[in-house]
Formats: sequence, structure tokens, C-alpha cells
Amino acid sequence: MAELIAFPRGVPPPESFPKEELVTSARNVILNEGDQILQYGGSMGYLPLREWIADNFDTQPDRVIVGQGSLQLLDTLIKTSLLPGGHVFIEQPIYDRVLTLFKRGGAEIHGFMLREGSVDLGEIELVLKKGVIPAMFYVIPDFQNPSGAEMPLETRKGLIELANRYDFLLIEDGAYRHLRYVGEELPRLYDLDPEHVLHMSSFSKLISPGIRVGYMVGRKDLIETLASYAENTYINASYINQAIISDFIERGLMDDHIDFLKNLYLPKWKKILEALDLYMSGLGEWIEPKGGFFTGVFLKNEKSLPDARTLQDHGLMLMDGCGFFNEGGDNFIRLPFAAPSFGQIETGVRTLAEIL
Repeated sequence: MAELIAFPRGVPPPESFPKEELVTSARNVILNEGDQILQYGGSMGYLPLREWIADNFDTQPDRVIVGQGSLQLLDTLIKTSLLPGGHVFIEQPIYDRVLTLFKRGGAEIHGFMLREGSVDLGEIELVLKKGVIPAMFYVIPDFQNPSGAEMPLETRKGLIELANRYDFLLIEDGAYRHLRYVGEELPRLYDLDPEHVLHMSSFSKLISPGIRVGYMVGRKDLIETLASYAENTYINASYINQAIISDFIERGLMDDHIDFLKNLYLPKWKKILEALDLYMSGLGEWIEPKGGFFTGVFLKNEKSLPDARTLQDHGLMLMDGCGFFNEGGDNFIRLPFAAPSFGQIETGVRTLAEIL
């Protein structure tokens, strides 16, 4: 049987994990701080890591909370800050796990399509003028999951202006921000307005998903609400994992490791864009991402993605595009390129084109 080529979730490949360095960090923190980090701790997380994050956001540690991945913190935010039936704005397509969390929280979801990588500010304001004010608006400005889009600077500034005028919270997911392959860095939404932006991110794509360390940076009252819920629910997230990350950073390894990741992913990024140009021209349109793990393809001429069984019969495994939309999406395909090999990328895109 031919190899089943899987374009799975946005997972990093095993060769991206700094295993030897993490062994050293684990040994360091357990031997040197074991009495503290093996005990219960405060619900906001390991202080040295929070201090490092705070420095990177030019803020104070009491505006930072660390949890078991950023999705756990978003789930807590929804439970503590969103009433059932409350309005939530999203980009479409959207990270499917986040969409699941908002649906589970009973949100009234309003999706705004990404066109040429950007939401339409005028379309958003028309909804706001009707009195539909969201409790929160979730976006991934840098190398969006699943489309790969980068939010233009004028859109960033426009969203901040709308958030101020209509007083709603922007949730900025920065999971892929450090994995830029081309172009100049744009300011975070948080940099433009710390009072109307709650920034969430994690070390899943930079060090390891399995280590489960994510964080939020935002207004003190929001962080305190999250910390209070955490304390009364799971007491604290793993201090050992957070201390390992902190030691890795304090030993000066993070910048070199990010450079290593960029060098690992850049050839794959080039490969998938070459394969799309070679096999998919005329079948779909896609964004050429400047970083991250994904590019998203919108099929042309009312084509839709075949069902999973048909794809597997041809040796392909893809996620259902509808999962990235509150409505629609049957003509959308997310193609992750970080984990597959060069041969899998080439064969996978060619096979997809042949099926279509």
C-alpha cells in the first residue's frame, strides 16, 4: 500500500525539539529549585518566566499569567468573561479549536471573511453601528492559522481604533509571530493598545507542544480574574515545565533556537509554494505566507474538497475545511508544511491537484 501522506494539525517535526538542552534544563531546575517547583504554587505561574514575558511586553509581571497552553487560558477567559449569547467576532477562516471553545461557551459568533489576508474594517463597523458590540474579537495577526495571512499595519491600526470607539476586547493570538521567513516585523496589536488587547501565545511552536506552557498578557483586572478561577479549579499549572522553559531562556538559548527553526522551516516553506505554483494554478488561490506553519487554499470554480474516504483512497489525509468556518468553508484546504518532508509536500500537493 502506498504511503498515506498526512497534512495534519500544525505540529512541529520531532527534529525541531531541543531535547538535549531540555534534559539539562530539567536537571538544573529540579536540583536547584526542586523544593519550590515540586510544591504547589501561585496560580499566576512561575515568577521568573512571568518576569521575562513582562519584559518582552514592556509591562509588569502582575499583567502576565502562565497556564497549560494558551488554549486553556482562553477557555478560562470564555468561562469567566463571556455570558451565553454574548457576541464574539472572528476572522474566517479561524483556528478550529478556538471556534470550538466559543461555540461551547454559547457565544453568538459573527465571522468576517479574510480577503487578500485582511478583514474588511468597513464591514465590521457596519455591524458595530447596528449595536452588535462583541465581548471579544479573536484574531491571529501574524501568519494566521489556517490561512497563513499577515494582517496589514493599516488593518491593525483600524481594529485598535474600532476597539477604542466601541469599547471591546481584542484577543491577539501570537503563536507563530517569531517564525518569520521574509519581510519586516509589524507591531503587535498589544503594542498599539495594551488596554484593549489581550495577547495570548505559547512555547508550543518554539520549544515543544508537549511541554504545555502558554501565557496571556493583558489588563490587570482580566489577569486577576483568570488567576482567581485557576486557583479555585486546578490550583496552579506545572511549575516544573515553566521553570524548564525559563532556564532554557536564561541560558541564552532561545534566539539561536529560533534561528535554527527558521532555517529548518524556510526550505519547506519554499517547497510548498513551488508545489502550489506547479500543480494548483488554475485550481485554487492561496496566500503566500511570510512565516508560520500554514498556507490556506481556496478552490476555484465551485470546487470542494472530496470526502475523507476518497482522499485516503488516493493516499492523502486532510482536515475538513468547514471546521475552520462558522459557516461555509467546503472549498477551503489548510496545508501545513512544517512537519511533512520535502517528498511528502511535493507528492501531496501533486496528488491533491490530480484528485481535483
